[in-house]
Amino acid sequence: MKKFFLFFLVFIYFIPVYVLADTSKSSIVMDIDSGRVLYENNSNQKRLIASTTKIMTAILAIENGNLNKKITVGKEVLTMYGTNIYVEVGEKIRMRDLLYGLLLRSGNDASVVVAKEIGGSEKKFVNLMNEKVEDLGMKNTVFENPHGLDEVTENYSTAYDMALLSQYAYQNKTYRNIVSTNKYEVSTGKKTYLWYNRNKLLTGYDYCTGGKNGYTPKAGKTLVSTASKNGLNLTIVSLSDDDIYNNHKELYEKIFSEYHKYKIIDKNHFDIDNEFVDKDVYLKESFYYPLTEGEVDNIKTVVQFFDQSSSDKVGVIDIYLSDKKIGSVPIYEQQKKKDKSSLFDWIKELF
Repeated sequence: MKKFFLFFLVFIYFIPVYVLADTSKSSIVMDIDSGRVLYENNSNQKRLIASTTKIMTAILAIENGNLNKKITVGKEVLTMYGTNIYVEVGEKIRMRDLLYGLLLRSGNDASVVVAKEIGGSEKKFVNLMNEKVEDLGMKNTVFENPHGLDEVTENYSTAYDMALLSQYAYQNKTYRNIVSTNKYEVSTGKKTYLWYNRNKLLTGYDYCTGGKNGYTPKAGKTLVSTASKNGLNLTIVSLSDDDIYNNHKELYEKIFSEYHKYKIIDKNHFDIDNEFVDKDVYLKESFYYPLTEGEVDNIKTVVQFFDQSSSDKVGVIDIYLSDKKIGSVPIYEQQKKKDKSSLFDWIKELF
């Protein structure tokens, strides 16, 4: 008996245990499609965010600007320092090209040109940034500039808020195309530019789909990235992290191994067992959610039908993980097609 006990202890001792060494001061892993937080570390702690600021600058320009318009560079670029794309005063460059310089090269000069074009002035553009903050529910975020430099003005946010911004920006195809580009070359007629993406995770991790890095001495190294594997789309934010790229790789691998995307409600194959319903109903959408293997058995659905409805929406399927509601899918009544010959048949029988 003693020998068996000793063997058991040795066996346990040599079982490999995976320990995540999160080196960041603040971080989060969020599922982009559902918004579920899959991992967090001080995710609501306010911190300086450096050049990850430019995600907000870019998405506002994409949504509000003409990407094919040629912008004349003004004197605002003369005040910029740090990482620049080195456009010159009087040079004309398309908005689209400015955004590649902004997100790939992290051009601070590009950010102020974009801000002036979209907002009319840097101050007015910053107001637009903070209005977007409210729209997205980024409750602990305040922007004071469009670039992230923090010697004069400072941009504060949290890992959670920046994940919300990344989740939102990811829905935009133009943004995804830009941040997933490793190399971009453009000529303005005056100069030819060649930019490589400063986000090293893009070429260092097979499943990375984009993101934006940043650094200032006060903020430390920051990184917002996205990655996709087996239908699971994730975003990770790390603030003040000396080993951002390895940290993101480890976090992605951990979450991809633990979570899978499950189809909980299938719009094409569902069955509603309710004796009070005498209508033909259908769903417009399916419902997917990231779950661990152990969570699958804790999913339950509750069907509710409305007593009265002024539209074809007649009910809803609520989905719960244990006791927490994680989503809902509307139920619609199948509208019967009107028979065009019915009026003619009625008149025919009348006479």
